[in-house]
Amino acid sequence: MCDSCLKELLRRRTFAIISHPDAGKTTVTEKMLLFGNVINMAGTVKSRGSNKYAKSDWMSIEKERGISVTTSVLQFSYLGRLINLLDTPGHKDFSEDTYRTLTAVDSCVMIIDSSKGVEERTCKLIEVTRLRDIPIITFMNKYDCDVNNPFDLIDEIESKLGIICTPITWPIGYSKYFKGVYNLYEDLAYIYKTGKGNIIKQTNIVKGLYNSNLDNEIGKESSIQLREDIKLIRKSICEFNHEDFLNGIQSPVLFGTALGNFGIDHILNFLILWAPYPMPRTTDLRLVDSKEKQFTGFVFKIQANMDLKHRDRIAFIRIVSGIYNTGMKLYHVRIKKYIIVYNVLTFIAGSRSNIKKAYPGDIIGLHNHGSIKIGDTFTQGENINFIGIPKFAPEIFFIVRSKDPFKKKQLNIGLMQISEEGNVQLIRRIYNNDLIIGAIGQLQFEIIISRLKHEYKVEASYSYTNIATIRWLECSDNKILKSFQSECNKNIAFDNNDNLIYIVYNMVNLKIVQERYPEILFCKTHEYQI
Repeated sequence: MCDSCLKELLRRRTFAIISHPDAGKTTVTEKMLLFGNVINMAGTVKSRGSNKYAKSDWMSIEKERGISVTTSVLQFSYLGRLINLLDTPGHKDFSEDTYRTLTAVDSCVMIIDSSKGVEERTCKLIEVTRLRDIPIITFMNKYDCDVNNPFDLIDEIESKLGIICTPITWPIGYSKYFKGVYNLYEDLAYIYKTGKGNIIKQTNIVKGLYNSNLDNEIGKESSIQLREDIKLIRKSICEFNHEDFLNGIQSPVLFGTALGNFGIDHILNFLILWAPYPMPRTTDLRLVDSKEKQFTGFVFKIQANMDLKHRDRIAFIRIVSGIYNTGMKLYHVRIKKYIIVYNVLTFIAGSRSNIKKAYPGDIIGLHNHGSIKIGDTFTQGENINFIGIPKFAPEIFFIVRSKDPFKKKQLNIGLMQISEEGNVQLIRRIYNNDLIIGAIGQLQFEIIISRLKHEYKVEASYSYTNIATIRWLECSDNKILKSFQSECNKNIAFDNNDNLIYIVYNMVNLKIVQERYPEILFCKTHEYQI
């Protein structure tokens, strides 16, 4: 890799924000865009009927309900660095989109609601980051509200999430007495002023923990408490270790309030100084280093109808190595064909622009006419496949029907394209023509009905089935598998990638079948076939 290309690689940071719903993830995202000069004034997520909504939310239902239901890609510059921010859905029903997104990032910012502490959704997301030891930065949000003691919050993270915490900044008071934070490594106190959460404001900074000006700014009592806290931290809490952070062992902790736009720049400053530049990725044959000259990348997301005027489908590709140049020829490994790629896109949520060049760590969009699937690998000729992109067994199943029988074709097209995005599973029975949709949670059903209406002009309804779960089938002996298919025909189906699955109506039946066919694996998860 040439010197100029290496410089571009080293200045990139690709990360995701993860949190439990309502911890402030969307607000943090908007304030980061404010610091990146993408927007001039941050707006809060409003209730239905408001004309303000999150910059990263572009679907109709997101704007109506004030929730994020799909991963958005946000690219912006900050202090000479190029930031690729993947804003993931916060709602628990969209966990699979989030899980796949985490395969495309090099670090994460974990948002904690300081009044509630570590919540269930956060625990599940951390389990996924553990699969790749992703570095995690922790932001204790909402410190201008009634919150827990910061020492108790750190103890809770360490005990529940199994990660060592080390404070980088420390709060000065809380709730209506929140007066700012002290940076332990800069020996600087940043003073908080209320009432200017939607703009970038000048922050008053005091140098030195024992500076008399600090007493004047925050009050004598607050100064004494802060100094006692810092003494205790330096005696009992380990110092920041960059290597431990990169290995996912230690999480640096920062405090602030996203709504008050305080502490967001501290997160960004830490990211550009300490978070990793684009990292290597594993394939079925070897490890691909980001500094290699040859282009490689993988598809982690497909989104239909980002532009309703053109009825398009976009494949989101994480570039792992090499440089994309407009008009270059790429090898689509799964279908074993070369394609010449023009009109590659970069994103700010629903808006897009064409780019002529992109580097490792960047997320680019390719127009997809049905040939590209989640998990696909693109190279310049090498037959390798990136691995580790999972799909999960759905928890709820339903059948979608069009209210207008003459729109059955549009319905099937809509369901097929929406299922390609990976948030729901389209299940096709072998013995009849039923199209069953499997999803992680109830809200997914409402999203599908809404999207069918707005994007495909199909009024539809859904009804539940008595399916308990599904299992992907794997067997090294084709004769045994064919015999099983014949005997259990009514339980056999294909997913939207033509993988063989077994439909489970009750867990007792599944246990019996597993005992009868020990040679067959009934898998709860399945890696996208690449």
